[in-house]
Amino acid sequence: MAESLKDTLQLPKTDFPMRAELPQREPARMAHWEKIGLYEAVQRKRASADRVFVLHDGPPFTNGDLHLGHALNKTLKDIILRYKSMRGFRTPYVPGWDCHGLPIEQKVSRELKEAGKTVSTAELRAACASFSEVWIGKQTAQFKRLGVLADWKNEYKTKAPAFEADIVRTFAAFVEKGLVYRSKKPVYWSIPFETALAEAEIEYKDHTSPSIWVKFAVPAGEAAKFNLPADKPLFIVIWTTTPWTIPANLAIALHPEVDYVVADLGADRIVVAEALLAQVAEAAKLSALPSVVARMKGKALEKLAARHPFIDRASPIVLADYVTTDSGTGCVHTAPGHGPDDYLTGLKYKLEIYCPVGADGRYLDDGRMPADLVGLTTLESVEDLAARKTSPANIGVLKKLAGALLAKKNITHSYPHCWRSKTPIIFRAVDQWFVSLDKNGVRAAALTEIDGIASRKGWIPAWGEARMRGAVESRPDWCISRQRAWGVPIPAFYDAGKAPYLDAGVARAIADKMERRGTNFWYDSSASEILDGIRLPEGWPATADLGCGRDTLDVWFDSGSSHAAVLRRGAGGTSWPADLYLEGSDQHRGWFQSSLWTGVVAYGRAPYKAVLTHGFILDEERKKLSKSDVYQKPQTSDAYIADYGADVIRLWIASQDFRNDIPISKEILSHVGETYRLFRNTFRFQLANLHDFDPSRDAVPVARMDTLDRWALHQTAALVRECTSAYDAYEFHRVYQLCNQFCSVTLSATYHDILKDRLYTLGTNAPLRRSSQTAIGHIFQALVKLLAPIIAFTADEAWAFGVGKSEFSADSVHLQDWPVVPDGWTDAGVEADFGILLRVRARVYEAIEPLRAAGKLGKSLDAAVTLDAAPDDPTFLVLKKYGDFLPELFIVSRVDLHPASGPPAGLSVAIHPCAEQGALRCPRCWRWVPELVRSAHGEVCPRCVEALKL
Repeated sequence: MAESLKDTLQLPKTDFPMRAELPQREPARMAHWEKIGLYEAVQRKRASADRVFVLHDGPPFTNGDLHLGHALNKTLKDIILRYKSMRGFRTPYVPGWDCHGLPIEQKVSRELKEAGKTVSTAELRAACASFSEVWIGKQTAQFKRLGVLADWKNEYKTKAPAFEADIVRTFAAFVEKGLVYRSKKPVYWSIPFETALAEAEIEYKDHTSPSIWVKFAVPAGEAAKFNLPADKPLFIVIWTTTPWTIPANLAIALHPEVDYVVADLGADRIVVAEALLAQVAEAAKLSALPSVVARMKGKALEKLAARHPFIDRASPIVLADYVTTDSGTGCVHTAPGHGPDDYLTGLKYKLEIYCPVGADGRYLDDGRMPADLVGLTTLESVEDLAARKTSPANIGVLKKLAGALLAKKNITHSYPHCWRSKTPIIFRAVDQWFVSLDKNGVRAAALTEIDGIASRKGWIPAWGEARMRGAVESRPDWCISRQRAWGVPIPAFYDAGKAPYLDAGVARAIADKMERRGTNFWYDSSASEILDGIRLPEGWPATADLGCGRDTLDVWFDSGSSHAAVLRRGAGGTSWPADLYLEGSDQHRGWFQSSLWTGVVAYGRAPYKAVLTHGFILDEERKKLSKSDVYQKPQTSDAYIADYGADVIRLWIASQDFRNDIPISKEILSHVGETYRLFRNTFRFQLANLHDFDPSRDAVPVARMDTLDRWALHQTAALVRECTSAYDAYEFHRVYQLCNQFCSVTLSATYHDILKDRLYTLGTNAPLRRSSQTAIGHIFQALVKLLAPIIAFTADEAWAFGVGKSEFSADSVHLQDWPVVPDGWTDAGVEADFGILLRVRARVYEAIEPLRAAGKLGKSLDAAVTLDAAPDDPTFLVLKKYGDFLPELFIVSRVDLHPASGPPAGLSVAIHPCAEQGALRCPRCWRWVPELVRSAHGEVCPRCVEALKL
């Protein structure tokens, strides 16, 4: 009989698997999306939309496996675009690849060298292109495995001839406006890579340097000319943390308005800033503060000619406002070829921009460098840094300074490092191409654009505005040339005397040839061949007298021109400017900024309307995962997906406030995995209880639905509104939290828990059961759509089972409209009543628990509940209103509601085991009732008798 009764229950039934098995199941859904052309289908659905949302993809570098930082970036973009599409926007998304650059050239050059091959520049470039192409294929597969939906057929590559041509055309706009100039000035220089670096390729790290105080002698006759005491040897004392630059010293800078003193050390005297005399004495380990024998302003010493400590030349005193008295001596060692401030001072005083260091970081034999220093390197290798060793050049200079050293000690300070080699950079003066950022109001125009974006609240988070403004305001002129082969050549020519020739019209004509032939023709052809058919500007030499330059453009100029090469061409249905750029917060110094400069110069405005930034992934050691790091295989996105599945990784990303740095660990992913299972089990419960429900036949209008179901729809309406608001604000962690709370508390612990009795035990077509099924159907459709942008695979799987009862459907959830809340779903009165009812429910459960712990009760259905409250108590009035519903709400067999006599004392709750009150348990629904009634299936409760009739 028990088996017979079980067959009469409406038990859940679905093929939607309980076990996700994401690593095994997701690839099949990827193949399904490819088969149905999901990206194209999404675009077709919105083809006539009057709203378009263009998210322009910042191109990842094509030189290795993707790590979780890439997964973070592309997943955030995918979430936004899936959401925007469901909201009715047309969302063309063209992914891109950053192909040129030093890391690829270095890797390919090393492989060729190890293979014993010597190749031409064109052959090296071809090998680099092939290397990049291999990684484009691998990274494409990795992004697809992550669930990224994109126009892969129209992907852009910075190495493509048409793209390279647009880079040169953008560069021509800079030339045309007179912003590009060639100059010998100090630039960031990477010794291992022998090239200039952009500001965005620099990272600051702590570095231990030898800090030295050096005496520059003042000849007696010179001292007398400036009314300085000359009866003892006199020295100007400088301070520096880069001893290797001393051979390039050409002057000493003082502040014109700072007070300087001549201090007596006994055997000799020194000149330092008065404010720093005590610090100098402490560094020199003097027993007492030296007496001051003279005092003067810095400007009084201008042009005094001190002598270099070990090279026979003068080091004159110059004046500079950047000199401070924060540290050192107030007398600043000045090497115009090795520092930006020094360079400007050198120009002011017509000093030589002298740089005796070669591209490899070694001292040159230039006729002025002491022979015992020639060939010493300024490089501090990674191994030297680990061993806290200084460079051979520093050691050599310190030996030469032995008699001139007043003091020496090591200090640790923040110093710029090459982000690829991880070694300290040097400032080195070389002939380079620069963009003037202050000429013709370019910087002011960029700042105006930053203001305009801020007025639209387009900096997300808002602090992005200050970071971008600071980067733009403080940026020196842009060094855009690189001494590399794998890049876009700067279309400049040189005559026999190395005089440069550069023209916007010529550059554009060469760009047209590049678009047809690629940039390799620059390396395969002579200047005459390249310029054939191009009209030369007046004053240019004959083409036979010209040679082609070999500098390439900074790769940030490449990627910064992507809006011109992609959006302005309308690639894949895109348009200019972009609605959104989305990258890591380091791109305020990188892509966001280079794109801003190219947009402002070439087209008069920023190429984006809004900029969204995210933080960095931190591993279990709180170390940032970076593409410049050598990371191990377990840190790749593929490795995590193989263990957890893409949807868990996507859900983890959505769970974090990505505007900050994001930690990753097994414990964190375990918690996210539990939430994922909650969402999956929620879908499964809903699908399983809709197995016999046909909305066209069985749906109940909202106005006729049961109050519990209307309460659930009210909660769903609130969820839709709040999630929509969170998506609009790009606060996906709020979506995660809202849906988590909704599924765990509103549904699992409350609504679904209460529903089980009516869903399982009532007759198939019972109005109450159909009411709840109608609500479940509405809730399922809303919830699966709300989560579709985040858990893209699972939501699509659940939707397919919902609409077609099978695993795959061409009618993907990603082709659906965003849920809209009907007016009838919101019912403030029901919400208020249920607020009271659920508080009482919690009281009842608190009262039941001790009896269960004592073994007096098993399931809550074994309990009878007595509630006492004053008849005019608002809680009593609500309980009375819903009296027939209370047993179902509390999941008990009986509820007695008594108006309390006497003074009001609030609600009292009493629990009694039904078995002790002579009740009988129905073998079908397990409720305890006063009596059982005979039926064709045996004795059951009267409620089950009615159910069996339906």
